Amino acid sequence: MLKIEGNRLRLCDGLPRRSFLQIGGLAMGGLSLPQLLAAESQGESTRHKSVIMIFLAGGPPHQDMFDLKPNAPKEVRGEFDPIATSIPGIQISELMPRVASQMDKFAMIRSLVGAEGRHDSFECCTGHHFRSNQPQGGWPAMGASLSKLFGPVDPAVPPYIDLSHKMAHDPWNIKGSGFLGMSHAPFRADGESMKNMRVAAGGSAKLNSRASLLAQLDQFRRVADENVGAGLYDTFTEQALGVLSSSKLVAALDLEQEDAETRARYGQDNPKVLNYSLDKGYQAIMSRFLQARRLVEAGARCVTCSFAHFDWHGNNFGNARKVVPLLDQGVAALVQDLHERGLDKDVTVLVWGEFGRTPKINERAGRDHWPRVHAALLAGGGMKTGQVIGSTNRLGEEAATRPVHMQEVFATVYKNLGIDVAQVTIPDHNGRPQYLVEQQDVIHELI
Repeated sequence: MLKIEGNRLRLCDGLPRRSFLQIGGLAMGGLSLPQLLAAESQGESTRHKSVIMIFLAGGPPHQDMFDLKPNAPKEVRGEFDPIATSIPGIQISELMPRVASQMDKFAMIRSLVGAEGRHDSFECCTGHHFRSNQPQGGWPAMGASLSKLFGPVDPAVPPYIDLSHKMAHDPWNIKGSGFLGMSHAPFRADGESMKNMRVAAGGSAKLNSRASLLAQLDQFRRVADENVGAGLYDTFTEQALGVLSSSKLVAALDLEQEDAETRARYGQDNPKVLNYSLDKGYQAIMSRFLQARRLVEAGARCVTCSFAHFDWHGNNFGNARKVVPLLDQGVAALVQDLHERGLDKDVTVLVWGEFGRTPKINERAGRDHWPRVHAALLAGGGMKTGQVIGSTNRLGEEAATRPVHMQEVFATVYKNLGIDVAQVTIPDHNGRPQYLVEQQDVIHELI
């Protein structure tokens, strides 16, 4: 871990400067930060486009959020009523009044198909089935592909950032770089990563002003520049030092720089939203939505964030009353914020889980796994919003009209980011070109 004390640069574990190349936990999974920045941009980006993906671990109940069935039998329709939205004829759950009031800014897919049925973020992160014939190293997540294709917008801001808490069920954790290698893995903005970005002066003394902070960073950069000039570090190390000596990433994560009104709009963090969530990572951290907006403004190309937990085999309706209104507030605040800041054309927001829930309510007042159909919410990206795409049958069992494959969602998001998935490939470990998704049709209703 880096410390700056007076006019000396040292490592807290006493390692020599050459070992500074490792820069500890700031690099993901033990990867050094120079390696993170070693990959150059491939392809050409004329504008900074971004995606924010909110992963609803466990499979949210589409019948209680986006596709209510008030005329279905009691054992199917559930306890919630549909409410009108800002778009005549479109209704969603009474638990989501804020999204309802902004439905003109959203597009909702009710006929999503192609779910593998695994309790895993893999398909939502990569677009591929886990059981498919994966290249050596595995399929990369979308953020890793963007990192490979475009590189960083700003050397001080990693292109792929994951804001999620570490979840107890490991397959739910956001996926990494696959065959692209650790240089394109997500920067995880908590734990050791952020500890290594906190600079201390005089041992335990705190830096008490921005002027003091800048002075310490200037001293650090002067020492680092001398070593770079002497040939002790390579180009990628120089870039790594640029991240550490820039306040841009830390500033983007610092919500104290936001005005109180904006912070209040996003709501209060609720780590205990579910009685089993505190030590498992299934928390409702509302501030992550605001951090996601600040990070894409700062230069991130892909920001992912998990939210709470939706695997409600029991007490579906009690849990939904706790979790869904918080999701509603966070998502609505994020999308409203993007519009107010003129980012709605450049930032795509995608909210979904790995599958849906059974139409029939079980004996524990819960809904079980249902991969045959589920739903997704999209916003921004310059898409044609204010519409619903597809429908399910009267019980919400399967797509009745316009089935939309999960890979079509990926193709559409990639198009919003300036990538034609029918043309762009990335070479795997064997040099074989790999398409980003196999099913390359976009959702034409949104484009």
